[in-house]
Parts: sequence; structure tokens; C-alpha cells
Amino acid sequence: MSTATSTRPPQLDDAATPDLPAVKNPWLVVTVREIMVKLTDRNFLLSTGLTVVLIVAGIGLSAFLGSRTADHTVVVTSSEGREIAAGATEAITADDSGDTLTITEVADEAAARQQVLDGEVDVALVATDEGWSLVGRESVDGTLSGALSASVTSTVLDANAQAAGTTVDTLTAGSEVTTELLEGSDERNALKSAAAFTFAFLFYMAAIIFGMAIANSVLEEKQNRVVEILATAIPIRQLLYGKVVGNSLLAFAQIGLFALVALIGLNITGAASDFGWLLGASGWFIAFFVVGFTALAAVWAVLGSLASRSEDLQSNTGPITTVIMVALFVGIFADGVWLTAASYVPVVSSVAMPVRLLHGDVPIWEPIVSLLVVIVTAYALLRLGERVYQRAVMQGGTALKWRQALKLEV
Repeated sequence: MSTATSTRPPQLDDAATPDLPAVKNPWLVVTVREIMVKLTDRNFLLSTGLTVVLIVAGIGLSAFLGSRTADHTVVVTSSEGREIAAGATEAITADDSGDTLTITEVADEAAARQQVLDGEVDVALVATDEGWSLVGRESVDGTLSGALSASVTSTVLDANAQAAGTTVDTLTAGSEVTTELLEGSDERNALKSAAAFTFAFLFYMAAIIFGMAIANSVLEEKQNRVVEILATAIPIRQLLYGKVVGNSLLAFAQIGLFALVALIGLNITGAASDFGWLLGASGWFIAFFVVGFTALAAVWAVLGSLASRSEDLQSNTGPITTVIMVALFVGIFADGVWLTAASYVPVVSSVAMPVRLLHGDVPIWEPIVSLLVVIVTAYALLRLGERVYQRAVMQGGTALKWRQALKLEV
């Protein structure tokens, strides 16, 4: 049975060694060190830069696709076909998208099909025994197909109604079906889903990437016995505070950078006004992110202090990784009562409550109460983490459990 071996630093001989100068604000020194180490990490800089590039590319692609116009061409073989195609023109140009429809007429179907094969036109509209046919080369654009099909239906229905001695309005009276959404529009709901995924994914990535960085940093200092040297100059708990604050600031700065790039991009492309309704939920997400990540950072630091080798981290980080995964899946998939309940679960609420706020109709007291719960939880975890960290980080030889570490003397 293995036991923890104490590796406390030897006491300095006051007679032989001069007093070390007191370090003012030692946690701040550690914070700056953590930040500088990360800012000189090539992998961190590359991943941050790549994410910024992806954000810019996504906004640019969205703006390009939104402003792109299509010039459709159709060939017909008769005046009746030209009339149907003219009716489709109104549908294609009605939404002010800038799309156009050019109509050409040829003598027969063979000539029309040849123009399609040669790539001179997008589609041929030809009459058949059953009605009308759209002839494309490899595919037919959905917008063009829909407009021409609707025009064919309207034209044929009008002709049939006249032949029956009635009108189209009489035949179709009461057949119109409309769609009413009680909450927003299809486009707004799609944006809500995208925003929910973004909130969940950002929290997940920051918690995993920076969390593992904290744990590995603590473990590395413990293995190299650097922590023993640092402990002679500053209190051990100040090491914990510095690591939590330093990595938390880095995470906040990274998220802030992504948000700033996105806002600049949206303003440049003129789409900022379409996303104004997101600002409220985004503000709450930042608040919850700050507190939730701070709570997790304290736990990650403790997990690093409890480990004695890298393999230990793979086993003892399971619970916290599970919590982070739950927050991710709740943000993406949960709704209704499950989402409401999750918005009051500490850490998970850092994603769940902002996602609820995306849908509106949440009383202001609910996010306030939820945030207070997370703050209390973060403070409790930080205080508990301080006790465990002070005892475990100076112990070597074997991995420790939380309870084992708490039983050790400082």
C-alpha cells in the first residue's frame, strides 16, 4: 500500500541565508507569469488566430451569399410557354433580391433541349401530353423551379376555370393555408439555435482548453519541484489565486476578442441591426461565463495538485469533464422544463440561462438569482480548493483524493 511522501521544502537557515524580500501582491506576480507564458505559447496563439480567421470567414461568406444575385435564363417553344415564364418573373423579382429571369423562344423542343445542353440557358420549359416539363442539364435551381411550377399551376388553373364557366377565386376559396409562429420567425428561430450552439461551444472549449492548461501547469510545477522554490517566497494559496485569475483573464480576453471581431464584421457587412436582439442574452452569457469559468478554474488547479503524473489527470478529471459536457448538451439540445431546471444548476447554468434568455419571456429575477447561485458556488469551490491545494501540491509519490488531501496537515 503506497503512502503519500512529504516533499516539503527544507527550512532556510536564518543565520546562513539572508531574509528573502517580501513579494508584494504575490498572486498578481503569478497572474502576470501565467498570462505571459500563455501569450508566448505558439499553439495558443495559432488556435486563437485560426478561430478569428474562421469568424471573419463565416461573416464574410454569409454576407456574400446574402448579397449574391442570380441571373436565370429559360427557353420556351411557344407563346403560351412565354406567358408562363413571364408569370414566373414576378415571383423571382418580387423579394428585391436582384435576381432576374431572361426568356428566349425557339422554334421547337429539339432546339430548346440543345440550348440547355450547350449551357446557353438554365432550363427549357416544354409542353408534354401530361402538362409541362422543366428540362435542365444536370440540375434545376430550386428557386427557378418553384417559380415556374407555381406559374404553370396558376395559368392552367385559370384556363380550366374559364372553361368551366367560373373563376379561380371561386375554385380556390377557403383553400389558402397560412403559417403563424407564436414566437418569432423561422429566420429568428434559426438564429436562436445558432446562438445557443455558439454559447455552449465557447464555454465548452474555454473550460476544456484553459482548464487542462491550469491542471498541467500545476502538475508540471509539482513534478519539477518548482512549487517548492516558489513556496519559500510566496504563500501557496497565492499560487492558486494567481493561476485562477491569470487563466480566467486569458479566457475572458479570448472570448472578448472573438466577440469584438464578430461585432466589427457584422457592422462592416451591415448586418448588425439584424442581431441587436442578441445583445441582452450575450451580456448575460459573459456574466455567467466569468463566474462559471472561475469556479471551474479552481477545481482544475486542485486536480493538478492532487495528481502525481499525467496519467492521474486522465482519471481524476472525469467528473469535471462530465459537467462541462452536460453544459454543452444542455445548451444545444435541452428545452422546456429541462432547460429551466438546468438554468439553476451551478456551472451548467452558465450556458442554460443565457440560452433561455435567447427565447425571451424570462423574468429579470431569474437570471439574477441563478447568477447569485453560481457566485456562491464559485466562492465555495475557491475556498475549498484553497484548502486542498495547500495540502496536496507539496505532496509527492502518489495521487491523492480530495478527502485524503483534506486530512493532511499544512
